[in-house]
Amino acid sequence: MTGTLATIERKNPFRVILDFFKGIAVDFAEGGLFVKLSLLLMGAGYFRRGQIVKGLIMTVFQVVIIFFAFTFAAHYLSRFGTLGTVEFQPVFNPETMRNEFNDFDHSFQILLYGIISIIVLTGALFIYLKNIRSVRALEVRAKQGKRIPTFIDDIKSARDEKFYITLLALPCIGIVLFTIVPLVVMISVAFTNYDQLNMPPASLFTWVGLDNFKVLFSDSITDTFSYAFGIVLSWTLIWAFAATFSNYFLGIGLASFINNKNTRFKRVWRTMFIVPAAVPQFVTLLLIRNFFRDQGIANTIASDLGITDFLIRIGMVPAHLSYIPFLTDPTWARTMIILINIWIGVPFMMLIATGVLMNIPKELYESARIDGASSFKQFTKITMPYMLFVTAPFLVTQVVHNINNFNVIFLLTQDLYRTTDQMLSVSNAREVDLLVTWLYRLTQEQYDYKMASVIGIMVFIVSALFTLLAFNLIINRNKEDKFQL
Repeated sequence: MTGTLATIERKNPFRVILDFFKGIAVDFAEGGLFVKLSLLLMGAGYFRRGQIVKGLIMTVFQVVIIFFAFTFAAHYLSRFGTLGTVEFQPVFNPETMRNEFNDFDHSFQILLYGIISIIVLTGALFIYLKNIRSVRALEVRAKQGKRIPTFIDDIKSARDEKFYITLLALPCIGIVLFTIVPLVVMISVAFTNYDQLNMPPASLFTWVGLDNFKVLFSDSITDTFSYAFGIVLSWTLIWAFAATFSNYFLGIGLASFINNKNTRFKRVWRTMFIVPAAVPQFVTLLLIRNFFRDQGIANTIASDLGITDFLIRIGMVPAHLSYIPFLTDPTWARTMIILINIWIGVPFMMLIATGVLMNIPKELYESARIDGASSFKQFTKITMPYMLFVTAPFLVTQVVHNINNFNVIFLLTQDLYRTTDQMLSVSNAREVDLLVTWLYRLTQEQYDYKMASVIGIMVFIVSALFTLLAFNLIINRNKEDKFQL
């Protein structure tokens, strides 16, 4: 290496796609009769080269895709532009003397199955075009007098040199089904009017373009989403950085304290701090919520010790209250959420930091002591630079994790915190909400799926932008060969 990280060649995705289609055009133009016939019958080129089994597989695949395209896909894609026009209506049948349902359209099914059809047909198109290149490669191989591989050879290849493709096939299908499809559906819902008033099957919903995004970013007397979004986004970012870096630095400090040679009973200290992490968060956070509620144990103790009266006198608690609003006042609740998260999160960071600290060469500290460096100087010049160098990617992922940290906020404040801000209440938001908890309550309480999808897109954009910027900064600055302790 030359003092910088090895440069990874990055190909322009548009250039890759262009080269792919260009290669197909060249293969088709230069190919023989059976290469061209493969456009009509996918197995034709394989039959010509004696690959009967592979030819049958590709032919069956083509028949299945054609059947799928003209039945299932055609049914839903023909309605995809409107998401349905026939509304649900009960129809009285005089013969059975009962209400029966008409052949109505289901907007969500049309959206879901339409997207699945597009993905399946796109994948089939790729295989169809890729088939031209494969058949052309067999033709070139035959002209060169090389042996044409049999179906058994293909199986052995899939088991040996191309085993990575075989191994990744099932996970890739799973990613498409359980990640890409739901993600595309969620993004698509943001461009519809899918909400409580347009709820299938009783009602239809349709495309509305960018109207939902205009609602989120424009002020209105009736729509307060813009106001709510600004407050919730600000708190989300404050929470993400405060929760991440408080746990990070306190965890490192705690690990340094326990690992210090002068600290006695190290196992006892580690055990004491690991106990909060050993109890499931679901149990811990619900117990803490009851502990700090307005009539909880914490307020009883504070009242008996005179702490509540003292806080009232200095103005930290409103005079009309007889308790400390730990989880019911915006400022108090936000502060308590961060402090409670410290108690829960520091043990995990302590364990990570302990492992990293054990790998720092002891000679560095010995040399620093000989040079007269104080303990604080050793910590700032040796411990922290090393920790930051090793754990920088972890910090980035933790910030993104805390942006989407649903458990802490929801379990501590649900059914306890009530907003007094009418504009926030109109948008079903609260001062302590993160974007992800706001999204959850929009779907579960208000059935406002369209705005929840818009907010979900915003969560993704915020997380993606931060991740890209942070990792680019890490890659540019974390140069191992230039790292000096």
